Amino acid sequence: MFERFTKDARAVVTGAVEHAERAGAGSVDTEHLLLALLEREGSRASFALAALGLAERGGAVREALGEARRRAGLSQADAEALAGLGIDVSEIVARVEEVHGVGAMSGDRKDKGWWSGRRSFGRGAKEILEKALRIAVARRDRHVGDEHILLALTVRPGVPGEVLADHGVTYESVVRVLYGGGEAKAG
Repeated sequence: MFERFTKDARAVVTGAVEHAERAGAGSVDTEHLLLALLEREGSRASFALAALGLAERGGAVREALGEARRRAGLSQADAEALAGLGIDVSEIVARVEEVHGVGAMSGDRKDKGWWSGRRSFGRGAKEILEKALRIAVARRDRHVGDEHILLALTVRPGVPGEVLADHGVTYESVVRVLYGGGEAKAG
């Protein structure tokens, strides 16, 4: 599958692995793909994110991802659903962090240097990469670019898609910027 990835898409995958390693995560996940996309410059995805105003709000996106990580990866929608059942996720997080320290529910390892092999990709990250390929094929694009990874992130339920939507980055808005229907179009 990776032979169809452009240089920019491969850079996103590599960047996601680096983010996972820095965080001490056991595997590369969807949030790492989004963080790597936010760092890209001069690519189709970076053009779309800039056109949609996310370039200036990258810090807010990183903060939202960090908050979700503190909630053990629960999206805001998940937290609200649990609140409807009388479960206050923020109270649980506060109590766990009071006893075990900030970020205790994030799943990040404290001993980051113990593992030196290749990072595996979590189920969510694999699904995003597969969906990116499907989107490229459906659009009759010959290669999978970082824009397809961005589009895949916008349609998959979960924290990255929710954070992007909260900042006005949806599948429809990205398609409009990249492929027409709006003032801006990526070349």
